[in-house]
Amino acid sequence: MSGEQTLVVSINQDYCSRCSICYSVCPYEAIKRDAETGKVEIDIQKCQVCGICYSACPVFAIEIAYYDYDSLVKHVEDLHKKTGIETLVLMCRGNSPSTREVEEILAEQGLRVKDYIPLRLPCSGRVPTEFIFKVLGFGVKNVVSVQCEDAFCRFKEGTKINTRRLFLGRRVLEELGFSKEAVRVIKYSRKVVYDTAKCVGCDKCVFICPYAAIEAEPFATPKILYDYCMGCGACALVCPHYAIQIKGFEFESVLKRYCDSAVRLKAEGKSPVILVFCCQWSEFSALDNPEGIFFKRNAVTLEVPCFKALDPVHIVNALQNGFDGVMAVVCSAEDCKLQEGRDTAERNMTVLKDVLKKMNMLERFELFEASPRQTGNFEENLDKFVKKVAALPPTTKPEGRD
Repeated sequence: MSGEQTLVVSINQDYCSRCSICYSVCPYEAIKRDAETGKVEIDIQKCQVCGICYSACPVFAIEIAYYDYDSLVKHVEDLHKKTGIETLVLMCRGNSPSTREVEEILAEQGLRVKDYIPLRLPCSGRVPTEFIFKVLGFGVKNVVSVQCEDAFCRFKEGTKINTRRLFLGRRVLEELGFSKEAVRVIKYSRKVVYDTAKCVGCDKCVFICPYAAIEAEPFATPKILYDYCMGCGACALVCPHYAIQIKGFEFESVLKRYCDSAVRLKAEGKSPVILVFCCQWSEFSALDNPEGIFFKRNAVTLEVPCFKALDPVHIVNALQNGFDGVMAVVCSAEDCKLQEGRDTAERNMTVLKDVLKKMNMLERFELFEASPRQTGNFEENLDKFVKKVAALPPTTKPEGRD
């Protein structure tokens, strides 16, 4: 790890009170504690930058590179002053869907919200209670936290920790005269959407599911056990008729988004045009700031919920429909939030590379591993890839898709 990378999360020892709260809440055992002195330090190689320790520190001794308290407060305050909107919706990136889906989720809970300030976070556990008090203090009247269900938190304990904080914080707010509805918690986890009418009963999904969330039925279509579904997308990848897909990542929807983008960018004379498939957990800041990272590089980014949901068909199709290069960014095996079944994804990439080699397109594709703790690594690799693709002959200009 370089010096820059080690500063993504650090402990200011001058402020640290040795209370060891961060040590006790870290879900990855990434905080080391000296038994004699009580001194705590972060093991950056184990750290997943979830921010749970940061939000738990009572003296703000833990310093974090992005999504820090001051930046979050300023972001919400600026939007509130600009728009006058009084509802803030906090969303874990694992369940942060499109705006329409957010409204659907809230409506299912009896909340009819049209205008709100959306704030996507790596984990709900990253939010300190002080943040809630602060935003309510400058005019926000309602805070809704859309959290993963406890058993499906990608950071293990983030949802449980933040739920406890919010409920305790709400009791304090009630004592101060705030409405009981000022802070609400909604549990939601992205699962598969199953259209049994399209299912042919091939049972490929049963075989491939790494979480035993799909059961074969003797004289019927397979049964989805939603209590076990982790929303990794492995089943959607093997379904020949798209009968099972991940909500928000449907094949045809993804296909249309990048094909339309290729047509538009080529029509504008942009070159080279790059498509980036990026696992939600391998990079934080770039995915939440596409204007600053991707747009100026003529790059289009599409998130995937996990490496296992990265469909090789999309990569081949993108290269055949106007993109000069395709980059896939995923977590390392050690950092993967859904480790079961990763070998399937790796085999898919091996087959994909063989196919691209035969099509003389292998140099237009690159797969690399990234981590939120490696600041600058993502942009550096993207720039190298753009430069490499720029030296290749341009692909055929797309004229639209049938």
